[in-house]
Amino acid sequence: MTEKRKMNLTAFMRPVSLHTAAWRYPGAYPDANFNFGHIKRFAQTLERGKIDGFFMADHLAVLNMPMDALKRSATPTSFEPMTLLGALAMCTERLGLLATGSTTYDTPFHVARRFASLDHISAGRAGWNVVTTSNPDASLNFGLDEHMEHDERYARAREFFDVVTGLWDSWADDAFIRDVENGIYFDPDKMHVLDHKGKYLAARGPLNIARPVQGWPVIVQAGASEAGKQLAAETAEAVFTSMQSIPMGQAFYKDVKGRMEKVGRNPAHMKILPGCMMYVADSLEEAQAKRAKLDGLVHYASGIAALSISLGTDASKFDPDGPLPDVPQSNASQSSRDRTVALARRENFTVRQLAQRLSGHNGLSMLGTPKMIADQMEEWVEARACDGFTLQFPYLPEGLDLFIERVIPELQKRGVFRTEYEGATLRENLGLPRPENRFFKKP
Repeated sequence: MTEKRKMNLTAFMRPVSLHTAAWRYPGAYPDANFNFGHIKRFAQTLERGKIDGFFMADHLAVLNMPMDALKRSATPTSFEPMTLLGALAMCTERLGLLATGSTTYDTPFHVARRFASLDHISAGRAGWNVVTTSNPDASLNFGLDEHMEHDERYARAREFFDVVTGLWDSWADDAFIRDVENGIYFDPDKMHVLDHKGKYLAARGPLNIARPVQGWPVIVQAGASEAGKQLAAETAEAVFTSMQSIPMGQAFYKDVKGRMEKVGRNPAHMKILPGCMMYVADSLEEAQAKRAKLDGLVHYASGIAALSISLGTDASKFDPDGPLPDVPQSNASQSSRDRTVALARRENFTVRQLAQRLSGHNGLSMLGTPKMIADQMEEWVEARACDGFTLQFPYLPEGLDLFIERVIPELQKRGVFRTEYEGATLRENLGLPRPENRFFKKP
């Protein structure tokens, strides 16, 4: 009998829920994004469930929607990721700590130093989500009047990755000999000066911190455009994506892992983990009622704003009761636009109906009893549509607690999810190899 595939699970926790109305749901914590006590509890709950990682996206701008919608949403704001993850490292032991670092609005030295520091502080649990930042408003917060073009952002990101990883390799693993008797702290022959001068970036190095515990923090990527998929194939070890059906997932899985082979990488060294909102209840009907109640707490203004962001254009000018018109690609997220247009065409939605769907949550959702949800998760993994999931919770704490207390035991009983962590580092738990130092290769 063929052994079942085991899945990996991370949890999308910044904001604590992607659902616009999560903070309004009965029993939810309205202040969860800014209450460290709540966030600490969430992280420890995830660790109790043996989840791979606490994943934080990050936004570099707030004003990316009309004020009438913005004032109703908790999603644009939260703690700065590295500060929060450093604090969470002190109250967890095995849970991975993953965060966004922008390749468009930061510098490689800063990113390399921050994530190397987090990896040491957490004893090897850091992960870097490589993003190009799609929100045009972010440029205004960094003294720029124009947002860098989509494909150019990805070209810069590719160079940025090479510089960051080169800085992480500044020191051999055994460079710091700390010879007290002879007064020699490190071996100069085991230090490399990167001295990078490229099209977009320059960085001398070396990094002023020892090589990370994991060699490199785990590399995560989320782009689904052609440029994004190619960047993932060349660099990523985990991919956070949005897929709404098994056939879509299978096509993405085959595409990205096929690209990996073409660039000489082992496809097993990447985990594809689509986001999935989990509605756990005692019956399908109860789960559907929970979702309907949550969606009913979303104001229509938020729906039009969400649609505008997804399309990269002002949707308020469209006929609300007509079909979605043709929407050309913009300089915002192309994969988001493509998914939204596909949803409208597939469901034959009017603009109003599409806005209502998007205002809550437009990604993959699983609803029902623990057994029903476990069945769906297992079907996706066995079909090679993914390697696991990035869990999303409709509201907290109940949505998180129900999943950990009821769905995780069901997955463990089936032998498709761990009962104990495999190791101490995020790489060990994800089953990923430790990268070799490019400048100090072992014989």
